[in-house]
Amino acid sequence: MTTHAPASAPARTAVQQAALLVGAVFLLVGILGFIPGVTTHYGSMEFAAHHSGAKLLNIFQVSVLHNIVHLLFGIAGLALARTIPTARNYLVVGGAVYLVLWLYGLIIDVGSNANFAPVNNADNWLHFFLGIGMIAAGFFLTRTTSGVGTTR
Repeated sequence: MTTHAPASAPARTAVQQAALLVGAVFLLVGILGFIPGVTTHYGSMEFAAHHSGAKLLNIFQVSVLHNIVHLLFGIAGLALARTIPTARNYLVVGGAVYLVLWLYGLIIDVGSNANFAPVNNADNWLHFFLGIGMIAAGFFLTRTTSGVGTTR
C-alpha cells in the first residue's frame, strides 16, 4: 500500500499575500464597525449621511453603508488574491479608488449631504495612506529582477 502525500497548494506570491492581508483587514474593519464599544456612539449610527455619529475606535466616522462597503471590499480582496493579476489589480485599482475618496473627502463640506459615506478628517488621511500603500504594493510586489511583472 502506497501512501501519497497530499499535493500542496502553490505558494502565494507577495502580491497575493498583500491582497489577502488587505482584504482580511477590510473584512475585520467592516465587522468591527458593527460592534458596540469598538464603535463608539453606536446608537447614533445612520445608514448613510454625515449625521451618523458613530466612530470606529472613536476616531473614524462610520455608518451602516460605510461598514458594508468595508465588508464587500474585504471579500473582494480575499477572492481576488487567488491569482497574481487579480491580486495586483485589486491593490492598484482599489488604491486608486481610495485616492479618489481622499480627494472627495477634502473637497466636500463634511456637514453637507455630499458626505454620504460619511467621512471625517481621520478617514480622509487614512484613505490617502491606504491608496498610496495599496498602489505601491500592487506595483512593487509584482516586479521581478528583470523589471517585467510576473504572470501566473
